[in-house]
Amino acid sequence: MTIRKDSKLAILILLFGRNWITLFGTGLTTSTAMMIVGFLTATMLGFETPPYLGILMLLIMPGFFVLGLLIIPIGIFWGKRKKAVAEGADAAHITINLRRPEVRGALGLITLLTGANLLIMALVSYRSVEYMDSTEFCGKTCHTVMKPEFTAHAVSPHSRVSCVECHIGPGAPWFVKAKISGVRQVFAVALHTYEHPIPTPVANLRPSRDTCEQCHWPQKFTGDRVKVVTEYTDDEKNTALKTALLMHIGGGELGTGGIHSWHIDPRRKTTYVTTDRQRQKIDLVRVTEADGTVTEYKADGKDLTPEQLATAETRIMDCIDCHNRPTHIYQMPGRALDDALHGGRIDASLPFVKKIAAEALTEAKGAEGDLELIDTKIRSFYQEKYKDVAAAKADKIDEAVREVQGIYSKNVFPDMSVTWGTYPNNIGHTVGENQSPGCFRCHDDSHVSADGKTIKQDCTMCHTVLAMQEENPAALQDLGLH
Repeated sequence: MTIRKDSKLAILILLFGRNWITLFGTGLTTSTAMMIVGFLTATMLGFETPPYLGILMLLIMPGFFVLGLLIIPIGIFWGKRKKAVAEGADAAHITINLRRPEVRGALGLITLLTGANLLIMALVSYRSVEYMDSTEFCGKTCHTVMKPEFTAHAVSPHSRVSCVECHIGPGAPWFVKAKISGVRQVFAVALHTYEHPIPTPVANLRPSRDTCEQCHWPQKFTGDRVKVVTEYTDDEKNTALKTALLMHIGGGELGTGGIHSWHIDPRRKTTYVTTDRQRQKIDLVRVTEADGTVTEYKADGKDLTPEQLATAETRIMDCIDCHNRPTHIYQMPGRALDDALHGGRIDASLPFVKKIAAEALTEAKGAEGDLELIDTKIRSFYQEKYKDVAAAKADKIDEAVREVQGIYSKNVFPDMSVTWGTYPNNIGHTVGENQSPGCFRCHDDSHVSADGKTIKQDCTMCHTVLAMQEENPAALQDLGLH
């Protein structure tokens, strides 16, 4: 078969088939390009792909694609240099004769391929950034490490908010910081040097005014809202008791009262000092008023020692200091069971189901066989104490077992040493099983200023109690609430 010198096939052979270096670069670039394009096409068509495949195709393969592109001209140059030396020409001066049609064709093809390569790289760059910003990348790539956070995020009020919107926020500087930090985290995961559990709060978290306030508007006055908390007792009937609170949320810049009106008043700056890594013990609160007046409230009226000050953290109070678990929320057994009973996921007609389920969850703290323990404890209880119920409501007991096991699986992660109460929640101050003092970290009547003032523990500052653990509160009936 005779091939014309100016044919497309001849041009391809001229460009990419003259030596093994060029052939290798061409093969590497072409194969990786085909794989990348195939992966991008699959994702655009809605096919679900494993997280590690995304890393391979969007973060690793592009490197081989570029490497192949670099090898091709090196091979072409090497081939021409070798040919020039063999023909006795000056190897240092390789000329390109544009009068030759095959050369013009080669340059045209190079231009076309360069445009295609630039398009592929643009698509890969866009998709790689988009992929690294996805919740799946953050939560599924490092399975063991991020499984607790990913699981909690999926059932949180912010489940449709991506990780980067809170952990990075808008703007290039914080994006770059996050990716640099991500390199360190990759090594920590690869070398298994990360902490168990992951420590909180996040030390380098961006201020909430740059993240939370992109959606939440602190200047808006919210006013008062009724909050109803339903709890179930551990008696045979699983009696439902309701607590109704009129929450003085406040907000806005007018300072007209309420929780947010005081804490986010732009005319007042609140700073605190803590020697506790988890910020559960506040040693000093410093309030700076608009006129420059500064008042310091010291825990038990005592000064910190020089050694304590050396290790203390000083922080300007913002949203995250109270709303410290806005997304990654871990419940305690009692609260989780109350929600399941209230939502009908556990049948409240099963005698003592709250009591026996709470006991099963409390005993299951992160050991092998915990799920079987929950199953055995609940089923054996009804088999031994309520045989008629076990027979008549076997399906309801099955549902209860699955729900209780689900509560365990959403809150306890043995591989990361996460169990009940590992991560305290500072919203509110529920007594009993709650592992955090919450508001009482500061509002305890024990933080005293030099002139004897205290940060008050007055309940009415934040809410008015309309009913406290009543079966049928009259206040809710009057309001038409349930």
